[in-house]
Amino acid sequence: MKMKTYILAFGFLLLGLGVIAQPNRDQIRSLKVAFITERLNLTPKEAQEFWPVYNAYDDRMVKIKFEELRGIRRAIKKNVETVDDVEAKILLDNLVNAENKLHEQKVGLIISLKKVISPQKILLLKIAEEDFNRKLFEQFRKKREQRP
Repeated sequence: MKMKTYILAFGFLLLGLGVIAQPNRDQIRSLKVAFITERLNLTPKEAQEFWPVYNAYDDRMVKIKFEELRGIRRAIKKNVETVDDVEAKILLDNLVNAENKLHEQKVGLIISLKKVISPQKILLLKIAEEDFNRKLFEQFRKKREQRP
């Protein structure tokens, strides 16, 4: 167990030194996989069933966040001063629809994972995701503060 901790710490050190400069989703995803695997302590059978479900979920979430939400938010920021009520309503409806898709994906993941891992491990997954995102954000913030 200690070896996993050292590997994970080394991975975050690398993340802090190199990946932050040139964010690479594949490297970040690899670190996330290692982090979640350690936190959930998945058996080989659980891991074999868990990762395809989780990776499909993660791919859908990325698509919604980066293809839909990013575009909607850009349109809102770009047009907030000049948009009329009709256009504002359309933007809000699009935003709500995209946010609902994210929520549906989260609910769908939990339903799918109940067939694969225990409810306790699903809760551990939620905590692990939050912890990973917090650590990643801290690394980005530290790197930004170090810039001249």
